[in-house]
Amino acid sequence: MGDVPLNPGRAPGWLAPLVHGLEDGVASRRARERLAARVPQKDRPDEAAVLMLFAGDPAAAQRPDDAGVLITHRTPTMRSHSGQMAFPGGRIDPNDAGPVDAALREAWEETGLERGRVDPLATLSTVTTGGSNRAVRPVLAYSADPGSPHVASPVETDDVFFVPVSHLLDPANRLQVGMLGWSGPAFAVDGYLVWGFTGLLLDVLLSAAGWDEPWDSDRVVPLRRALKNSRNAERHF
Repeated sequence: MGDVPLNPGRAPGWLAPLVHGLEDGVASRRARERLAARVPQKDRPDEAAVLMLFAGDPAAAQRPDDAGVLITHRTPTMRSHSGQMAFPGGRIDPNDAGPVDAALREAWEETGLERGRVDPLATLSTVTTGGSNRAVRPVLAYSADPGSPHVASPVETDDVFFVPVSHLLDPANRLQVGMLGWSGPAFAVDGYLVWGFTGLLLDVLLSAAGWDEPWDSDRVVPLRRALKNSRNAERHF
């Protein structure tokens, strides 16, 4: 049985630039190169997948005011990546047809998002993440009507919401965080700090879509300080 098929033609007009921006592989190479500063990037079979779900007016030709991306906060008592902001996702199970199928399943388990509401559009190349050192396949998707995603598995997530794309693009909500010689893009979202793997993927997506706006990426804030001032409650900081 093959994986759930991708259908880039289902992207609304305003999201098409992002789908096209992923086609030449530049965004994937950028993600791997920047993650390589934290963990060596290895070419191996997919072990996990995340769903990068956008929602917004399906009839809009230009990015609409209601454009948003689905984000979760991992419950601080989790054994791995506790307290971090993340896209829905997780390990690919033996019964999954592939990474797209796994991303849809995980999103349903964590947020109640019904797969029938989701159009998978594209994937990035597999990236190796820090911490878990897993080979993760990012899956780009769109929903014209996502329903009401919510905390469906409190053991895994304790907050689920759509972040407006306009909020992510606002220079006032962007920062560069660093530790031990590494630095990477981050976002201030409703008192949370979105950094690391998720922050990098958001940065890559905004750039690939041609949406990003100038911001002060030269000023690096110590990660510990940024997390202390957030409500992430990450246990290892």
